[in-house]
Amino acid sequence: MMLFDLENSPLRSILICGDYGSGKSEVSVNLALHLRERAGRDQLQLAIADLDLVNPYFRCREAREPLEAAGIRVVAPRDGQQHADLPILLPEVKGLLQDTRTLSVLDVGGDEVGARVLASLAPFVAAERSAFWFVVNQSRPFCDTVEGCGQAIARVEGASGLRVTGLIANTHLMTETTPEMVLEGVRLAERVASARGVPLELCAVMEGVAAGLPEGALRYPLLPLRRLLTPPWVRPEPPPIGPALMRAGLLSRR
Repeated sequence: MMLFDLENSPLRSILICGDYGSGKSEVSVNLALHLRERAGRDQLQLAIADLDLVNPYFRCREAREPLEAAGIRVVAPRDGQQHADLPILLPEVKGLLQDTRTLSVLDVGGDEVGARVLASLAPFVAAERSAFWFVVNQSRPFCDTVEGCGQAIARVEGASGLRVTGLIANTHLMTETTPEMVLEGVRLAERVASARGVPLELCAVMEGVAAGLPEGALRYPLLPLRRLLTPPWVRPEPPPIGPALMRAGLLSRR
């Protein structure tokens, strides 16, 4: 099942928000790559903007290399500011929201604090060509009930001045995720969608877990996820260079 008809849809901006740990940045990166694959490099320009000014660890800018290799423009701080824990909002973001030739995915910071950045961008978000999707992860604290998710969405809407137009089901517990957990999360997202009067747009599931889902278990478009974002404390450390350089005679012993 396709997300939407890329050739005929007026949609040009997809804003993705969600509470901490919802997986919204991983979803944003994988969605941009999925759209690039479907659109082809010549049919439509693709861009992704990093608006997460709160969480310094899981941000779509960390996947700059595979995104740019796929022909996706990455709008995020570069060089010395790329890893800075600073509230840097690039002016190019406003241009993306007004660019009708580019389909943009915007990764918005978690909760109402992160969504507050959208308040300054709200005048540039055209309702007829924009979508604002909230990621529902039942495994997160306070987001395991319809009421809890509704309160989280209301806080984001109040802070941003924008209305959430759809949901993404992305229930996971990192490596402990099971197909049963995913399906339970989809059922919660369905109830939240019904209560909010918005559609459940897609289900995001890690590839290995998606392979274990019963055939026909999902009635919604499936976005298979590949793990592209990792925090610094689990990234492999470079090998120590001192001893190797000494053996090569490039460093002198003192």
